[in-house]
Amino acid sequence: MRPHTTVYCAVSVDGFIAREDGSVDWLEAAGDASEEDYGYRAFVDSVDFLVMGRGTFETVRGFGAWPYTVPVVVLSQTLSPADLAEAHATDARLSTRSPRSLLDELGAEGARRVYVDGGRLVQSFLAEGLIDELILTTIPILLGSGIHLFGSRGREHGLEHQETRAYPSGFVQSRYTVRRSS
Repeated sequence: MRPHTTVYCAVSVDGFIAREDGSVDWLEAAGDASEEDYGYRAFVDSVDFLVMGRGTFETVRGFGAWPYTVPVVVLSQTLSPADLAEAHATDARLSTRSPRSLLDELGAEGARRVYVDGGRLVQSFLAEGLIDELILTTIPILLGSGIHLFGSRGREHGLEHQETRAYPSGFVQSRYTVRRSS
């Protein structure tokens, strides 16, 4: 059985997930001083795997210590296992599979919920109809340019709004399910 897939991502008001150079420094600058995690810990605790692409891996690798406690699969045609070891990604493995094939593999391993992270990877999973849910936290900043979460070449996907929550920081988090074409 294919696991349920969720994108959990912060975006600027103009739809960017990173600056053109891949930097996410604006997230810290936009953050509030509270200890609010916007539901992230509970979400991560609910997933069996996090799947990320090479670009996201390269960004996370720059954070210093490996930040994840959930098993991670890095989907890449260009990285090597040595790259993961260098990042001290002890709970990470490398895969060159297609998104569908990877989800089949994770499902066979017993995964029920998978967190999909990274702009190009999210676009690939969406193109194959493999995203079930989007949790998007809009950060009150206009970046003006950068890397769009959904790119500009995707096809249309209908969404069903589930809930929206506004935080005192000005962050607004919305959850959607992806409608399946019949």
